[in-house]
Amino acid sequence: MNKILITCLLSFCCVFQPAMAQTDKKAQTILEGVSKKLSSLKSIKGNFSIHLDANNGKVNETKKGSFSMKGNKYHVILDKQEIICDGKTVWTYSKETKETQVSNYNPDEQTISPTKLLTNFWDKEYKYRYVTDKKIGTKNCSVLELTPINAKKQFSKVELHVDKATNLIASGSIWEKKGNKYDYEISNVTSNPTLQDSYFQYDAKTHPGVEVVDLR
Repeated sequence: MNKILITCLLSFCCVFQPAMAQTDKKAQTILEGVSKKLSSLKSIKGNFSIHLDANNGKVNETKKGSFSMKGNKYHVILDKQEIICDGKTVWTYSKETKETQVSNYNPDEQTISPTKLLTNFWDKEYKYRYVTDKKIGTKNCSVLELTPINAKKQFSKVELHVDKATNLIASGSIWEKKGNKYDYEISNVTSNPTLQDSYFQYDAKTHPGVEVVDLR
């Protein structure tokens, strides 16, 4: 489940379909609104939950956590995992293995990274279409369907629920090609919180006894 965590949590993405006779203008307008909203923020943080439905309903698992972003920096916290990026280096800490893997940050190699929230990368990576307006919980949302242009991606479809009041992603679903489905929800979003740069750097002192594996 951890392998697709960032993909699920941060699917604030949009899509362009060059193969279509016409671009879905309504979907494009909605997605550009999301991008404009996010690009206007200096920082953002919130909570999330991800539910996995796999093996024809035999596996049901839910994980909850929090995320923080500031420019191209991000910090994601789960019960047993922590992912920190200062814009140059990514640290992935596992409580289960007591190990931290260190790698170079390369946005071009990431399927859907937190920093892509602030770009319009969807114009090259996805096809998209507007589906309907729907009330989800207490929020009035626009429902959008996205499909990756690259057939090698591990998921076949993404559904986004854009909160019409805030122009932010409220929830959605991701379907993997092997049949698994991930439902996610984003809540308690705070715009422009005060976040120190040190929060986006790995501190070995707060992770005593943890082996650091440098993969750079």
